[in-house]
Amino acid sequence: MHRKLTPSAEHTIGVEIELGMISRSTLELSNSINVILDNCPEEWKDAIKPEFMQSYCEFNTGVCRTVEEVRVDLSEKLQWGYETAAEHDLTFLWSGTHPSSQWRDQALSPGERYDWLMETMQYVARRLVVFGLHVHIGVDGGDKAIQMCDRLLRHLPTLMALSSNSPHWCGENSGLHSYRSKLMESLPTAGMPETLRNWSEYIWLIEHLISTGFIHTAQEIWWDVRPCPHFGTVEIRVMDTPLSMKHLLGLVSMVQCIVAGISEDIDRGAYLYDSHPMIARQNKWQAVRYGMNANFVDFDTMLAVPARQVARRLIDRCSPYAERLGCEKELGYVEDVIEHGSGATLQRAVYEKTGDFRDVTQSVVDATGQPWDPITSD
Repeated sequence: MHRKLTPSAEHTIGVEIELGMISRSTLELSNSINVILDNCPEEWKDAIKPEFMQSYCEFNTGVCRTVEEVRVDLSEKLQWGYETAAEHDLTFLWSGTHPSSQWRDQALSPGERYDWLMETMQYVARRLVVFGLHVHIGVDGGDKAIQMCDRLLRHLPTLMALSSNSPHWCGENSGLHSYRSKLMESLPTAGMPETLRNWSEYIWLIEHLISTGFIHTAQEIWWDVRPCPHFGTVEIRVMDTPLSMKHLLGLVSMVQCIVAGISEDIDRGAYLYDSHPMIARQNKWQAVRYGMNANFVDFDTMLAVPARQVARRLIDRCSPYAERLGCEKELGYVEDVIEHGSGATLQRAVYEKTGDFRDVTQSVVDATGQPWDPITSD
């Protein structure tokens, strides 16, 4: 494993988006990842990848400096992916779970790591038919990465609420806005990160877990936010796959701005231990259960306030950094989620109206549209 974090001088961005592969005729998940992998251009072999099950595909960006570069990078790959999938009567689903497809019908992807995960986690791993958005932001040191994970705790529930997009599971209404997050938390190394004092303690912990056979590599730490030494980043993993490219770009811009702001505070020596882990878990549960209708505990006043109010305050905090980083337009997309709700809002509304999960899935496909189209703010 990498004992040192490779520093990133700028707040560079890397995005990973997991998408379900579905039949265009049935709208159910399809174990068809090889359609994509067998035709993938050589230069994208490391960017368009299989995931745990053969019914979903992960699209990754390269190292991007701006959110606009993320849009351009992802758009090119997604357009190719959609066109290739369409030749085989397939398309992609932008949702944290499929509303009705059964986890029992999904085939495990080949590979030693996946075999180990299945053997170790058994039934828990077998149900992991879930799709998330992971955002890497560059940081300039190991100790800062650890401090960053700690200080991001207060913001993870807001990002969870804004991205919530998995209210249904195997043809059932879960009653939650993000059932994906509860499935992920069933893994023994997932959920909110452990509180660590510094980089040395993180390295000690990972080496202990590997030497005792609990994990194979640091990749088996699936915290909602984790350091990634080989990339020189912190990786925010709490989010569901959002409904659209517009939602994705809004979330990515917010994450980049939050990290830039916290990094500046750390450099100034500001004391920011203001996120009691239990209160952060309380807020995350509220986000998982109620999405943008949640009430969060405000860490400054310790009073309950609406999630929408917390999100708007966060936009205000991010705005100076958005201007500096060139993502003001994309940060503005978050307001659309605050105003109209996340993907879970749409999915729940359609199901309440029709009671038909096929209608729910079709509504997600329609709302996503063609994600490689130029994004406008109108």
